[in-house]
Amino acid sequence: MKRLLSALAAAGILLTGTPAVATPADGGRIPVRPAPATQVWATRPVSSQPGNTAQQLLRLDIEELSPRVVTAGAESVTVTGKIVNVGDRDIYDIELRLERGKALTDEEDVRQALREPTGAEDVQPWFTRVADDLRMGQSKPFSLTVPLNGPGTTSLRIDQPGVYPVLANINGRPDYGDRARLAALSTLLPVLAAPGGAVTGTPANPARITLLWPLADRPRMVSGGLEPVLADDELAGSLALGGRLYGLLKAYESALDGPLGPAVCLAVDPDLLRTVQAMSKGYQVRGQGAGKGRNEAALWLAQLRLLAGGRCVMALPDAGADLVALSRARLTDLSALAGKGGDVVREVLEVQALPGLAWPEDGVVDQQTLADLGAQGVKSLVLDQSSVAGTPGAGPVRLDAGQGKAVTAVRIDGMVSDALRGAAVARPVAGITTPTETRPVSVQNALAALAYRVAFQGNGQNVVLSPPRRWNAPTGEVNTFLQVTKSLVQAGFATPVGLQPLVEGPVPEQAAALSYPVESGAQEVPPAVTADVAGSWVELQELLGAMSQPDAASTQPGNLVAPLRLSLLRSVSGAWRGNEEGARIALDTAREQIAAVRGQVTVTEPNSAILLASGDSPIPVTIRNRLDVRITVRVVVEDTPGILAQQLQDQVLPARGDRQVTVPVEVLRSGRFPVYIRLTTPDGVELGERARLEVSSSAYGTITLVITVLAGALLVLLSARRIYRRARASRDAAAAVPNDASGVTPEKSSTS
Repeated sequence: MKRLLSALAAAGILLTGTPAVATPADGGRIPVRPAPATQVWATRPVSSQPGNTAQQLLRLDIEELSPRVVTAGAESVTVTGKIVNVGDRDIYDIELRLERGKALTDEEDVRQALREPTGAEDVQPWFTRVADDLRMGQSKPFSLTVPLNGPGTTSLRIDQPGVYPVLANINGRPDYGDRARLAALSTLLPVLAAPGGAVTGTPANPARITLLWPLADRPRMVSGGLEPVLADDELAGSLALGGRLYGLLKAYESALDGPLGPAVCLAVDPDLLRTVQAMSKGYQVRGQGAGKGRNEAALWLAQLRLLAGGRCVMALPDAGADLVALSRARLTDLSALAGKGGDVVREVLEVQALPGLAWPEDGVVDQQTLADLGAQGVKSLVLDQSSVAGTPGAGPVRLDAGQGKAVTAVRIDGMVSDALRGAAVARPVAGITTPTETRPVSVQNALAALAYRVAFQGNGQNVVLSPPRRWNAPTGEVNTFLQVTKSLVQAGFATPVGLQPLVEGPVPEQAAALSYPVESGAQEVPPAVTADVAGSWVELQELLGAMSQPDAASTQPGNLVAPLRLSLLRSVSGAWRGNEEGARIALDTAREQIAAVRGQVTVTEPNSAILLASGDSPIPVTIRNRLDVRITVRVVVEDTPGILAQQLQDQVLPARGDRQVTVPVEVLRSGRFPVYIRLTTPDGVELGERARLEVSSSAYGTITLVITVLAGALLVLLSARRIYRRARASRDAAAAVPNDASGVTPEKSSTS
């Protein structure tokens, strides 16, 4: 391994030289709990170790450890690297030693050592000085060697094969302080042959080894078509020489060459294939212009197609969909879409993926997800051992998917795969963390776990190996893992078995019950996100229901919405487990695309006001469809004071065509006022933006006319009543004059 494995504290290894003068056996060290045994000679700061708050003073960078597995002919272990003073003071009398514990004798001991440091003080050689002093910011290289076996305190005294816990211990004297342990690191060293001692013989019944090799990434496609758009251009670097996916592809090529070849099965994310294929034809990066990885994508894809031909290939859930989260949200249609990635594999790689096989995120499912997958035709699953906890053995088991359906579950070896993933405290959430230096490497412990499985158990069990789905280990570590695995097969400790016989054989007799880990549930894509996805999915399905195909030569509505479905699927990718923000960003992208399709069907706003000559004059409306399919729309007139609109019959708009319709209304007012009109599908999905129409009316509506007539009639009646009363008053006055007073002018009243 030719890259620096940066450590955030020091871990001492072994060194040839003169023992430190007058150094006590215990070195006067302060108690420091070693870092977890899930890294390859890389430490974290002393201050971050449980129960310790000391300041970080020293860092140890390891460039090479040899051998990784001790076999016949090995007499010593050599480590090269450098020490760096990262503290605020000088350090003096820096010394290193490698300690070892007793060989781990059973599986539970190995598992415990992988989870947390185990005792490694059974053999403690003398400390060996690495540097007399190290000034602030200064670094010094070293090359350290320690014999595996020998007299006294000069070696590790390993004379029997086994898996040994070892502890790298670095001591020094900081300025203004006493001599102390500055860092400690625990790891496991597998020994198959001890110098001058026993040799582990090959078992009569070798382990049956299967290797799954995943190629996956987080979703990056924003939109496809003739000019695809990616969210960023990081994939270009990953596909190029020295990139993550480039290294994994070259490692896959190496795995196929040699005795391990028949055991290898490629597990590829269909969305990665779709994205790389789009890149190979030219693409854009959102907000950045043209992408830079066209040639790299074309070369990578051509090489993958060449290697995969005639080999075992399985399709991962499309876009790495979180099948359990989809099942909980009852998004079974999206789950079924995620299971159709085999079509993409066949189209892009020109190879048939194993049918009816699913490998869920983290290798875990619950019972409801199992039932949904069984209903979709899934007959086999690849699961982590934790998903069927409590079931003995390591071979395939039978799961009950309900309705009389049995599903075969192939179990990944949990001990080795957990070691490859690393410690939970250092393990990032799903997805990719860059740069690679920020992640601990855990291949050394995985090699120890694998050696224990095949060399020290030797019971003919199935050992299904799989690196993390989005593995980001340095290329040297990846190659080391494969080289050691091939050596174990070639030496007869294991025999290669393909995945296909495990999943396509008879249904296993051994039954198992699912056990969904609590920590996996906590990492799922959150229900708040899946609820929003469900709302957008219903909207998209209703939008599709309003579309139709004009003729056989035209675009099919399903083809128009297929990219939108994939965008929604990417928002529930397992890459977003524990990363709600990433899921939200992907969902926002999908919603923007759905809104863009809805925006293609609009009401055209006229340039001038619409004149209504009478109270029942209809309002003319022009509707525009810029989609390549026919669509049925409903014209909705929003409530407007003085306007009574009648519901117009649903309209079928031609593909890329316009249509003018008249909306029957009754005008109850005169003057100039706005009327708002919008479009929906028959199911109520909003289309485009609402339109504002200026309406000018000088006519009276029926009600207005009735009111006017009634008012006029009332006025006539009141006038007639007044005239009648005046006439009657005159008659009454005339009747009050006496008959003999005719011709005499009456005397005026004093009040007249």
